[in-house]
Amino acid sequence: MPPIHIQEIGPDQFSLYGAIPNWYRVESVLRVEVMDGGLGGFRLVEKRVAEPYIRDYNSHHDDNPGAWAATFDTSRWGMFVATAGEQPVGGAAVALDTPVYPMDHFQRQDLAVLWDIRVHPDQRGRGIGPKLFRYAADWARGKGYGQLGVETDSANVPACRFYLRQGCTLGAIHRFGYIACPEVAHNAMLLWYFDLSPEQNQPLLESVRG
Repeated sequence: MPPIHIQEIGPDQFSLYGAIPNWYRVESVLRVEVMDGGLGGFRLVEKRVAEPYIRDYNSHHDDNPGAWAATFDTSRWGMFVATAGEQPVGGAAVALDTPVYPMDHFQRQDLAVLWDIRVHPDQRGRGIGPKLFRYAADWARGKGYGQLGVETDSANVPACRFYLRQGCTLGAIHRFGYIACPEVAHNAMLLWYFDLSPEQNQPLLESVRG
């Protein structure tokens, strides 16, 4: 297979990004167990689903860069595409200075948000996801940001494990974060955070690049 190359793209190349499939297979979910009404804390327990299913983000009209640009001011966002030869195989988007969750007034001012990251299903397992994550993190760090925030659905267990492997820390469990969205209202919103300080992540960066 050709080597993987990652580049930042502009609006004229958004179609490349949007052409990358964005779905995952749900075989288990992370259920939130509440202890002592919440005063005793929460515990995430992985449970198998009775009938595995596909969650396909591509079925939503708003899951592409063109729709994001129509909703938000993306002029300062970072949009990145990974290619193998001429074929787009992955993408990542970093939101800056935009009121997207979890970037709100309760968060630190130097928080960037990994708004989207995806790898073509045929190319998963080749290390493209970690390369995109590190590229996006390096880019946000270069812009002067000190933390990267990521939101996941508790049904996306592969993504949760991915962020954990990249060095992210689970910072919040919002049990009712999707209550207004019937399709996923029963799932919890999980917020992950990644420290962008160079001294904290330099060993990880070196291991990825090596």
